[in-house]
Amino acid sequence: MHNTVKVKDVKDIVVRFSGDSGDGMQLTGTIFSNLSAVFGNQIATFPDFPAEIRAPQGTLSGVSGFQVHIGNNIFNAGDKTDVLVAMNPAALKVNKQHLKSDSVIIIDTDSFSKRDLEKALFQTEEPFVELGLTTQQVVTVPITTLTKDSLEESDLDNKAKLRSKNMFALGLVCWLFNRPLDVANQMLSTKFGKRQKIADANLKVLADGFNYGQNRDMSVASYRVETIDVEKGFYTDVNGNIATAYGLIAASEKSGRPLFLGSYPITPATDILHELVKFKQLGVKAIQLEDEIAGICTSIGASFAGHLAVTTTSGPGLALKSEALGLAVMAELPLIVVDVQRSGPSTGLPTKSEQTDLAQALYGRNGESPLVVIAAATPTDCFDMAYWAAKIALEHTTPVVLLTDGYIANGSSAWRIPNLEQYPKITVHDQTQYKGDEWTAAARDEKTLAKYWAAAGTEGYMHRVGGLERDYNTGAISTHPDNHQKMVDTRQAKIDRIADYIPELTLDGKEDADLLVVSWGGTYGHTRDAVEVMNANGKNVALAHIQFISPLPKNTAEILGKYKKIVVAEQNNGQLAAYLMSKIPNLSLLKYNKVEGQPLEVSDMVDNFSKLLEK
Repeated sequence: MHNTVKVKDVKDIVVRFSGDSGDGMQLTGTIFSNLSAVFGNQIATFPDFPAEIRAPQGTLSGVSGFQVHIGNNIFNAGDKTDVLVAMNPAALKVNKQHLKSDSVIIIDTDSFSKRDLEKALFQTEEPFVELGLTTQQVVTVPITTLTKDSLEESDLDNKAKLRSKNMFALGLVCWLFNRPLDVANQMLSTKFGKRQKIADANLKVLADGFNYGQNRDMSVASYRVETIDVEKGFYTDVNGNIATAYGLIAASEKSGRPLFLGSYPITPATDILHELVKFKQLGVKAIQLEDEIAGICTSIGASFAGHLAVTTTSGPGLALKSEALGLAVMAELPLIVVDVQRSGPSTGLPTKSEQTDLAQALYGRNGESPLVVIAAATPTDCFDMAYWAAKIALEHTTPVVLLTDGYIANGSSAWRIPNLEQYPKITVHDQTQYKGDEWTAAARDEKTLAKYWAAAGTEGYMHRVGGLERDYNTGAISTHPDNHQKMVDTRQAKIDRIADYIPELTLDGKEDADLLVVSWGGTYGHTRDAVEVMNANGKNVALAHIQFISPLPKNTAEILGKYKKIVVAEQNNGQLAAYLMSKIPNLSLLKYNKVEGQPLEVSDMVDNFSKLLEK
């Protein structure tokens, strides 16, 4: 009989699975995340992929990680790690910076040989001492050996057997967190349904990992994580890219305009293309093109033809699309460009996340080329902001750049599938909305200044559109200086007036706060946590998270004008701060900037913001 295991009750906890890119850490983390959601926990995940393709096994550059934050009131994937599963020494070394002083570290002792330590650039054969990890609790398990023993009677080859060792680690973690295996078994059976031998092997190893934890005299306490009562409805685990795809489909259904996506694969945006090709039954046309320029040009063609047109990309691709995007501005066409930001410049760090494309989205075109720029805040918010992007594009006949980033695009949360009837109506601003006597290509709505969109081939609405300046009244080509000034002013005014049709800026916290934190995009969960921690510690701090950037909500200047101390937190060198100061006269801002390719850290923000309050 084994000893009674101590159970530790916690409100929330951060778990990180880490190993070689071939060790299955993403699958392991995903299954554990889904299990936690099923059992009533809120979740936020952070898949941390290596930047190199097929780096040498066991090396620092090949480490792949998956972090999940589970519990109650979860807004981000967590700061420091409570439990780390390190499948080799490289995983331990890379994740040393993420560990708490009392973290539990589970290692595969079979992968900590002298050769393994050398690959990870350890200088001694005592990795924990070398890294200064003297206060953490280390759980040593011969995972590779136990996996082989588990599958001793299987007729799989040795390589295939070893691929199942991630399931032993998952079983051990499921025991640690009191997670019954029924749901995990269903997930694995579904995933490997067409490969029964693989499914059987993974299911057996998973069960043996769970039983190992339950039947051994383990010194580590197991955890019971606080659950919540959630609103009734249908839920699914969704990442930001998938939510973006669903939001675009919803907008297509709501507007009655078929969805067209023309894109070139690029990390980390490709999953949107992969998802949309599955929905031909809903009239979605998704095409993989030969390059970024072809991607946007086919989408512009689809917009000419009356479709809800989208192209997806990341920073390098947005640069290549700039000239064609300028054409869409001049032609005043509805078009959505989804930019899933990654680390740059150039190829940069393709699998890492930043917010360094904001200035490019706002200004990265020749001439005066104003357009709408909005940003999603969380994985599930990508659905809403994709819907908003389509609504604005179709109702105001303008290109819209939707900024997400690798963190929220790859990260996931439990998402309650919404009722589309509760979403605002999308009224397409086309020729059918024109109330005058005779439509022309230059006709505009006097209130919004939006042009009336007439799809090519619509009988009675023949017109000519190109990349040269047009006369304000007739739509014919014009080089007259006064007319060009008027057209430049009109296109800008059209964007400015959209402020009357978007939500006003809201505050988390008190209006009389001593410090206002301003953030945008995927940093929302971290900045919100930082503000809540500070307020819980007796500070008086508020948060203004900006999602509509160009134009800004019309009450932005009023909100920001109430505070003497404002700090803008972003993953760049101050792009939003510079933009806000250019738009709001006499605005003085402090800046908190990190450009590391990793999410912001709540603890570091709390320290820095607390120092600002002391000055």
